[in-house]
Amino acid sequence: MNVLLLKEPREGESGPDPYIKELASYGHKATLIPVLAFKFVSLNALSDRLFQPEKHGGLIFTSPRAVEAVRMCLDANNRREEWISAVKEKWNAKSIYVVGKATAALVRELGLDPQGEDTGTAEVLSHLIIEKEDTSILPLFFPCGSIKREVLPTALRENGVPLETLTVYQTAQHPDLEKNLTDYFSEQGVPASIAFFSPSGVKFCLEVVRRLAGQKLNGIKLAAIGPTTADAMTAEGLSVSCTAEKPTAQHLAAGIAQTLQ
Repeated sequence: MNVLLLKEPREGESGPDPYIKELASYGHKATLIPVLAFKFVSLNALSDRLFQPEKHGGLIFTSPRAVEAVRMCLDANNRREEWISAVKEKWNAKSIYVVGKATAALVRELGLDPQGEDTGTAEVLSHLIIEKEDTSILPLFFPCGSIKREVLPTALRENGVPLETLTVYQTAQHPDLEKNLTDYFSEQGVPASIAFFSPSGVKFCLEVVRRLAGQKLNGIKLAAIGPTTADAMTAEGLSVSCTAEKPTAQHLAAGIAQTLQ
């Protein structure tokens, strides 16, 4: 059966996207349509903070884009050697927190040792941080996107854990989203399942998907990568057929395969 994945392709990976590969193992044909476009901002300010680890108690990454912004800083200013020889181990002496395996893998490529990759959501990560950190630490540094949810900053603030955020990328709708969705529905028809990967994905895609699917929308099995996305779908009046137990290709594919049996 056809499955539509409303997500960006995995960067830096050769071969098929892991979500396409996992769904293929269950006999389903998956197609990716990128939903979001990103613009990086405040990279000079980010670079300043990255090279002053002594001013922070640790790092928090909740998205691959934030790690990408760090990589851009190191490459743009030719500071990778300085990072490797003099800076990264100072960060590694502190806590480096991440959400999700994709983000953790990119953080490791920077030479950093992440923890929390199995937390799956910012909410669960915030519990881990509150358990581990003392309120007297230097502020944790959290480079983030323009439409981050306030769950993690609020939880840390309420528990007295100091935090400093910096917006390093802005999120917008992918310029070709509507055209790509229209082409998909006209060429492949209405998919058996559609998977959403973020609340912004729900916001940007829903109107177009509703129009293209028409009366058949109710017959589509709608999947969510995690509880935050599922909540956004429910808030729009959608019936969520499955939510991945963890935000991985294996868990999402297993959930979709079960609902399509």
